[in-house]
Amino acid sequence: MKTRLIVSASLMGLLAACGGPRAFTRGTYEDPNTIEMLSDQFNENDLQLIAKKMVNSLAGSPRFTQPAQQLPVVLVGRMKNKTSEHIDMGSLADKIQTGLAQTGKFALLDKAAREDLAEEYEYQQSGYVDPNKAKAPGQQASADYLMTGEISSIIQQVGRDKLVYYKMTVKLNNVRTGIVEWTDEKEIRKKFEKKHISW
Repeated sequence: MKTRLIVSASLMGLLAACGGPRAFTRGTYEDPNTIEMLSDQFNENDLQLIAKKMVNSLAGSPRFTQPAQQLPVVLVGRMKNKTSEHIDMGSLADKIQTGLAQTGKFALLDKAAREDLAEEYEYQQSGYVDPNKAKAPGQQASADYLMTGEISSIIQQVGRDKLVYYKMTVKLNNVRTGIVEWTDEKEIRKKFEKKHISW
């Protein structure tokens, strides 16, 4: 009787382990530029396509193709998400900023770092740092241009077909005049088909 109970308990434990939740225990590295559409949500490929288009467009704009004595200073500002999805707009802004820096045609200001710099100024003026070497506010570069953008989406679903459309618009405003010196947009359209899953 006791042996039967032990065997039954062991079998139940084995069945529970087989049918229970599974963990991802083995993985491989993949090329981040490989296009994969595992779901109908905004993904890393969409982010890369948008950033690449904006960087190439701005770097190739006639307004910035002529060599200048000083690099134009660009501050990447607010990127708005007007879709119903959660999209990491900070990552998109970072991707664009990195791409612009790599062209060598622009000097970039980091909006997020400004608060940290302000704290560092306070520390350096606190007396803990050699006064002859301490940095003080008032010497930072000012932005010549402010970059802003927004992404919107339209979703259409009819029967088993679903169309997802994204449009990202980015603008570069002259800080002194407010004039839009450059603007461009990237459109992405994806089609999905719902299929029956057989067990």
